[in-house]
Amino acid sequence: MNKVRLGGAFVLALLLAGQGSAQDGAADDPLSAVNVFVGADNNGNTVPGAGVPFGFVAFSPDTVRGSTNGYDGASPLTGFSVTHVSGTGGESKYGNFRVTPTIGPVDPRNLVLTRSGEEGAPGYYATRIGAIRAELTAARMAGMARFTFPVSGEANLIIDATSAIQLMGKGPRAVGAQVQMLDARTLGGTAEFVGGWNAAPLKLHFAATFDRDPIRIGGWNATRGSLSVKPGAGANGGDQRIDPSDRVGGFATFDTRSDRVVRMKIAVSFASVEQARANLAELPGWDFDARRLAAAELWRDALGRIAVEGGSATERRNFYSALYRSHTMPHDVSGERVGESAPGRPHYEDYYTLWDTFRTLHPLLTLIQPERQRAMINSLLDTYSETGWLPDARIAGANGMTQGGSNGDVLIADAVVKELGGFDRALAWQAIRKDGDVESDDPTRQGRVLRDYLALGYVSQSETRAASRTLEYAYDDFAIAEVAAAMGKHDEAARFFRRSANWQRLWDDGLKCIRPRYADGGWMPDFDCNHVYPDNSTAWWDAPFYEGSSRQYSTYVPHDPAGLIARLGGAAGFVAWLDTLFDTEGNRGGYEHGNEPDFLAAYLYVHAGRPDRTADRVRAIMATLYRPTHDGLPGNDDAGAMSSWYVWSAMGLFPNAGQPFYYIGSPLFTRSIIALQGGRRFEVRASRTSADRRYVVAARLNGAPLDRAWITHRELAAGGVLELDMAERPGAWATRFRAPPNPYHPDPEQRATRGK
Repeated sequence: MNKVRLGGAFVLALLLAGQGSAQDGAADDPLSAVNVFVGADNNGNTVPGAGVPFGFVAFSPDTVRGSTNGYDGASPLTGFSVTHVSGTGGESKYGNFRVTPTIGPVDPRNLVLTRSGEEGAPGYYATRIGAIRAELTAARMAGMARFTFPVSGEANLIIDATSAIQLMGKGPRAVGAQVQMLDARTLGGTAEFVGGWNAAPLKLHFAATFDRDPIRIGGWNATRGSLSVKPGAGANGGDQRIDPSDRVGGFATFDTRSDRVVRMKIAVSFASVEQARANLAELPGWDFDARRLAAAELWRDALGRIAVEGGSATERRNFYSALYRSHTMPHDVSGERVGESAPGRPHYEDYYTLWDTFRTLHPLLTLIQPERQRAMINSLLDTYSETGWLPDARIAGANGMTQGGSNGDVLIADAVVKELGGFDRALAWQAIRKDGDVESDDPTRQGRVLRDYLALGYVSQSETRAASRTLEYAYDDFAIAEVAAAMGKHDEAARFFRRSANWQRLWDDGLKCIRPRYADGGWMPDFDCNHVYPDNSTAWWDAPFYEGSSRQYSTYVPHDPAGLIARLGGAAGFVAWLDTLFDTEGNRGGYEHGNEPDFLAAYLYVHAGRPDRTADRVRAIMATLYRPTHDGLPGNDDAGAMSSWYVWSAMGLFPNAGQPFYYIGSPLFTRSIIALQGGRRFEVRASRTSADRRYVVAARLNGAPLDRAWITHRELAAGGVLELDMAERPGAWATRFRAPPNPYHPDPEQRATRGK
């Protein structure tokens, strides 16, 4: 019986005694199913380089035409930088301390290098740059490289302390940097940046060391017209960069005529060069292969927390590649002084952004990485304590753009209703209540615009993103109400619960969609539900709906599908309305899986007693929009949001984030095993599932018949087996819908169902 180690315990892996074989779709090692290049191109913006789960260091290639990930699969290479974000849109961030191998005189100007033979695996990346072979691996705050040079008397490793990922001239820029020799084979330095996705200043430090003495080591300074190379420079302070046209860095030159291999370690820190040098200890010794295996073992543990059996080779590759990408961000920067975080506690940064990840990623982490999810929530609460606000987005120790609502409220509610524990609920309540009641002092970065919302019950056209903000605020209010109810604050729960109905103030019964309104109550004229930018002139940030159409956003009432169904005249009208969304092309305002606002839409059919339509839509999305290729994602992966949607759906489950239940969908795999906290496990078995047999016609939970297309969080977290009978045609299963109980719902009838 093959087993995979999971967090100190052992669970069944993919092959079970007497059931299945490698030939019918099982694999012993999930790492072998991961393609680290999935989504690296075509706006997926994933990082293909070396890292460990949630590690801050992502030692990855940068290319001439890279996106926010620094990478594209076709253009020439410029080097390998140590820090990246994965799957994000907008302006770039990071791309620091780029390392480039060269032959000949040291010259960091115009580094445009041809690459070939790229390969990668979790924790490993390799390519050839002309005659040089470069291999990378990583730990949490440090990376290691092994460069195999040709025979040469001038083999260089050039470090650019001022590097940053630029997109068409936009992005962070260095405003100060220095590099110094720390000893005969070690360089250190500091760089300061402004701009990028959030414009707050960023200071980072590095230390880089080599496995043997170079024949020359020093610093360089390059302007657009000149280059100064100083062997041995920096021993007493180094080069200070002032002119924004300057670039500053360090170099080491080796004689590779007798030994062609040069190994390098580079570590980073938010605190100091000394701390960066201490972080080099995360990679003990110089055995590159041993460090690569150590990184792989961390990935094996993370990926082993869900085991799947059956499905096609493509589906398994999609699944484990998606699960891999669900472990990239936020970044674990524990031990670093980012802001004024609580000393000695785990700390995570780079929530880029909760608007994306609260829907699918964080509910997944609650199940399979609960200790990390607790630490992430505590990190957000530390930020609240330090800044006065619970951020919706954050990177590099500063809050970023708030795209819609105050989605930290949903993250807190999800943890409360799922009884995650491990954080200060009183502090969390204080933070989310402030979101709901206090006008933001800087709504671009934190909190809400509440003047109209509190007075009128909706955000008027006096504000940007007015309609989508109204929808998000309504659900955020519901999340606040849940937390209030859980804490026995029933008056507050009732108040926020009433406010959660505010989405209906923008509902137009004639058009059957959300329609923006002015402060005087008038509707936006000549309105079309399908227009992404309804007035055909405003930019995406200023439009009434952020990154979407009214039709797409009109599905966003996660807490009140019953109210939406009533507005549409009942279940039949609701199904027809959803069908119109899915049957309209996305670029004309219909369903757009490449963005998050309508992520939940395919599962809303369940509320109308049509789980078969959920199966149709979800299977079509998985089959047509996800591929195990460079261009295999339909849009930005958004720090694992897009990937975790696939992980959930492929298992046949899906969260309604912030609420204690999961939809039952249409599993791709005959068996999925989720390793839970406390040594428990939950299995989804669908022995006859296939592309043709996608409909659930009967279900049993721990042997008892189950005639509903959802299960509660308590049922899942207790462990057990969900058995699903699959067929080629729909049956009568779950066609009479009843709402999932919410023990934290402010409604007394809902509270009475606690635990059922």
